[in-house]
Amino acid sequence: MLLMDEPFGALDSLTRTHMQDSLMEIQARLNNTVIMITHDVDEAVLLSDRIVMMSNGPSATIGEILDIDLPRPRDRLTLAENPTYNHYRVEVVKFLHERHTQPGVPASNDDNESDGEEPALSLVAG
Repeated sequence: MLLMDEPFGALDSLTRTHMQDSLMEIQARLNNTVIMITHDVDEAVLLSDRIVMMSNGPSATIGEILDIDLPRPRDRLTLAENPTYNHYRVEVVKFLHERHTQPGVPASNDDNESDGEEPALSLVAG
C-alpha cells in the first residue's frame, strides 16, 4: 500500500504530468493499492478507481464515494474527449461546489453537517 498526501501539488505542469504517468506505471506493475489525497479534480479522475469525497478539517466526514469505471491503461489525451470521464469530472465538481456554496447543508449521501471548511478528495487506485 502506498499512502500519498498531495504529492504533486507543488510541481509545475510538465513535471506533474510525468509523475502522474510514472505513478500509473508503478501501480500497474506492482498492482498495489494507492491512497492519495488531492484537491485536483482531473488528477483524481485520471488516477483513481474510486474517489472518496470528504469534508475538510478535524471533523472530516465522507460525503460521497464515486467509483471510476474507465479502462486502464489510461491516456490523458484520449480521456479528455471521453464523455464518461467528463461525467465523473462533473460529479466531483458538483460535490465540491455544493459543499462550498452550502457548507451547512449535507451532501446527498451525507447525514452529517459540514464544518464549513473546504472539501477534500481522497482517491484510491488499485
